[in-house]
Amino acid sequence: MVWLVHILVNAVTLMIIAHFFASVTLSGFGAAILASIILGIVNMIVKPILVILTLPVTVLTLGLFLFVINAITLLLTSAVMGDNFSIDGFGMAVVAAVIFAILSSLIHSFIIDPLTKR
Repeated sequence: MVWLVHILVNAVTLMIIAHFFASVTLSGFGAAILASIILGIVNMIVKPILVILTLPVTVLTLGLFLFVINAITLLLTSAVMGDNFSIDGFGMAVVAAVIFAILSSLIHSFIIDPLTKR
């Protein structure tokens, strides 16, 4: 049940980002759910590999390089989705990654934390 809420929260967050930025396009809520599922898979498989490979840079930047890794995962998701979800440029992907991290953590704290504290 909680994983479904995670997917929905991430889909809503992607929809909010696509609404406010013209450089991020999303064809609809179904595409947002699919992008959220693909992003979860990419975060589960590719992100740990990237984190390990870039650990020295991440330590030197005091963890700020993780936003670059999140931007790469968003761009990979965009590449898999094709025209249904697209991000124009790496700079916009970094901005979207920062906003995605802030929004999803805020929404998760209001929705998922009360669900898990039964």
